[in-house]
Amino acid sequence: MFEQFNLYAAVLSLVGEGGPFVFGIFASGVLLWAIILERYLYFVTVLPSRSKELTNKWNARADHTSWCARQIRRMMISRLNAAMNNGFPIMQVLVPLSPLLGLVGTVSGMLEVFDSMALRGSADAQTMASGVSHAMICTMTGLAVSISGLYPVHYFRTRARTETEILSDKLSF
Repeated sequence: MFEQFNLYAAVLSLVGEGGPFVFGIFASGVLLWAIILERYLYFVTVLPSRSKELTNKWNARADHTSWCARQIRRMMISRLNAAMNNGFPIMQVLVPLSPLLGLVGTVSGMLEVFDSMALRGSADAQTMASGVSHAMICTMTGLAVSISGLYPVHYFRTRARTETEILSDKLSF
């Protein structure tokens, strides 16, 4: 009844129909989701133990009110915040980059369609529809990668901000 879905064949088909820009979009999607997975594992496994470790170090200190102690607290919070935000700049570039690569691929495909129409000297509707269809594959894949990365980028940014505030509250003066 249902044919077996082959992911590898589907990706090869998209690259074949959409051109080299689809491969770039696919590569940016793989990189984006690798970073998202790494960030997820960091927030689930590393962050709780690191936060607890910093809280224990702070509570073990005798002095909490001096200028030096406040700078140490600030440094602890800042370092953990930097660790939580690791990889965000790359994710924030990849999310808008994917639809832009799709747009470049679409424009490139449309130029090929117009070039072939100019060489033939006619505007056959079937040929145009096929060429436009191939060009739109770039746009579709670029938007799919971008949309799939929007929520995780927002989630991790918000989570980093929240965790930083929680740690600031735990490290009381």
